[in-house]
Amino acid sequence: MIRLENLTKHFGPAHNPFVAVDNVSLDLPTGEICVLLGPSGCGKTTTMKMINRLIQPTSGKVFIDGKDTSAVDPIELRRSIGYVIQQIGLFPNKTIEENICVVPDLLGWDRRKSRARAKELLELVGLQPDLFLKRYPKELSGGQQQRVGVLRALAADPPVMLMDEPFGAIDPINREAIQEEFLKMQRTIRKTIIFVSHDLDEAVKMADRIAIFRSGRLEQYAAPDDLLARPANSFIEDFLGSDRALKRLRLVSVRDAMEADFVTVACADPIEHALKRMRASRSAGAFVLAADGSPKLLLSEEAAQGRSGTVGDHAEPVGCSVPVGGDLRQAVSLMFAHDTPLLACVDEGGRMAGVMSYRSIVHNLGHGEKP
Repeated sequence: MIRLENLTKHFGPAHNPFVAVDNVSLDLPTGEICVLLGPSGCGKTTTMKMINRLIQPTSGKVFIDGKDTSAVDPIELRRSIGYVIQQIGLFPNKTIEENICVVPDLLGWDRRKSRARAKELLELVGLQPDLFLKRYPKELSGGQQQRVGVLRALAADPPVMLMDEPFGAIDPINREAIQEEFLKMQRTIRKTIIFVSHDLDEAVKMADRIAIFRSGRLEQYAAPDDLLARPANSFIEDFLGSDRALKRLRLVSVRDAMEADFVTVACADPIEHALKRMRASRSAGAFVLAADGSPKLLLSEEAAQGRSGTVGDHAEPVGCSVPVGGDLRQAVSLMFAHDTPLLACVDEGGRMAGVMSYRSIVHNLGHGEKP
């Protein structure tokens, strides 16, 4: 959908130019998010602004859906591309409805169609149209204004969106919530998005692909997991940080990382029987399930050692579980918080579907690392 071909931008005199963007080429498939990352002044924002020609390239080409954008009128091009900025930029004298409908109105949409679109979009992000359509920006919180800024970019249903640090000015709690909302919305609308960020954690969470820049050059372009597992050079390694393996936690799903084979026992089983089964499966514990298949009790190998009696005498209530749709970051957090060597993984109905252990986490984090 978006292809940059040897894109270059020079500023200053021709005999001694400053090279802001140096021969950048990349392809972004339809419906994916590419996050541009790098130190301040590395060329990521300039690269993004050349896509809608807010900045004219010195050389090179930008293609959208196979069409050379240099052959398109710049005003027409910008109206066909959604654009979201950190400062939001809502018109203070216009209602939320009027702000959302700015581009549809410029494009000559039927008024009823554009207003219906505004209502539809507000519902998409959980803002009740009856409460918000006629309000003004000053009557909204910062997080609500940011959502409206995103909706305005979506109003004319553009195939491509450019987002310049769109959540950077929002406090961490609201930023996390808005990111989740946006990703949920993206799964439905499937826009092709170029997203500038300074936040590596945000990039890992939001991106299908990450492009890391240095001094105007594209140093590496890869999926987040590939980037974290296999940095291309020492600059990328330093930029990602020494904890890059931990950043991969959010990229691995519980469903993919859990051990599907787990030990189950009954309350009346002898301790010796439970220990024998744990050792045979090299498991750190055994679970007692409730009648509905949910994890009820956990007997750890440590608690069973040297004991006699039944499983029910020494098993502890299961204090937490993680949904199979979660990620390893959730799993690790729960295991640390509850000091448990085994974490039950449950399906949508609460039934036990697998188990997470420190062994499985280490195995999944180690997979794909450079030797």
